[in-house]
Amino acid sequence: MTRVDVIIPCYNYGRFLRRCVESVLAQEDVEVRALILDDASSDNSAAVAQELSARDQRVLFQRHHSNRGHIATYNEGLEWARAEYTILLSADDLLVPGAFRRAAHLLDAHPEVGLCYGRQIVFGTDPILPEPASLSNGCRRRIFSGPEFLRMICATGHNPVATPTVVVRTDLQKKLGGYRKELPHTGDLEMWLRFGAHAAVGYLEADQAFKCMHGRNMQVEFLATSLGDFQQRKAAFEIFFQNDGAALSDAKQLWQIVAQSLAADVFWAASRAFDGGKVTACKEYLTLAVDLNPGLRSRPEWSRFAWKRLLGPTVWRAARPLVERLRGRMLKSSRKLIREV
Repeated sequence: MTRVDVIIPCYNYGRFLRRCVESVLAQEDVEVRALILDDASSDNSAAVAQELSARDQRVLFQRHHSNRGHIATYNEGLEWARAEYTILLSADDLLVPGAFRRAAHLLDAHPEVGLCYGRQIVFGTDPILPEPASLSNGCRRRIFSGPEFLRMICATGHNPVATPTVVVRTDLQKKLGGYRKELPHTGDLEMWLRFGAHAAVGYLEADQAFKCMHGRNMQVEFLATSLGDFQQRKAAFEIFFQNDGAALSDAKQLWQIVAQSLAADVFWAASRAFDGGKVTACKEYLTLAVDLNPGLRSRPEWSRFAWKRLLGPTVWRAARPLVERLRGRMLKSSRKLIREV
């Protein structure tokens, strides 16, 4: 029977931990082993973990005497993993029934695949979970070659992979190494890029995990800062292309694709910040956008935005309804002209 090792890092998530572990132990047709790593929580995480470990021999528990941070905790778990496949599952998330069966079938059938992932269902703190769209073993799946997967991620400039659904081939994970401490918020993105540089990637068209959003998630707190997400994404791609991605024959082209995609996202974030009267944040966004893609300065949207900034936020807010009405009329006229032609 296929074996799957599950790493469950936990920091003050005692209220979620039991349900997470139970979703792991309920997986069928695979042999599971779970390691709960409590990073010196101040809540009841340790007590819950001890109870779960005492009740089921498949559950192991280790507690840090002092907080080491999530990256060090993740890497500690990766060093422990020994099964054919490994998953890193946050204590506030949980698995859909059949998730491991579907992932194992894909990985068993395609030895060239180093990582597989699927869809996630996002929910809040409501104890009644939404029904997943797919609970059966059978589902459509797609295999991306490494270069195809990398190009897909670079074209969007963000992480398209639902992290709680990711199951990796353990031996390849060991070769690629652990998460980078320089990327506390986009380490998973850089990790998926590493896998894409060394193996094919599988996608399951099925709901594989439940992602809990409860206001205390690390990414929620981090994304409250103005530039945090963009800066961390930029850093993830830069570190990848300085290391595992450096040997790719199209590395330079891929970086240009990333830079243009990210720059466009940052530019429109600047526009939204300006519309909201956040002038300082707008300037910070624009500085990063030009750093990523200096060619933005020659784009027509840059010129239009320059006029908006000259007007200033107060005047622009007053003039915006009129401008948008004029744009709507111009668009309507152009569509009518096209139809007549």
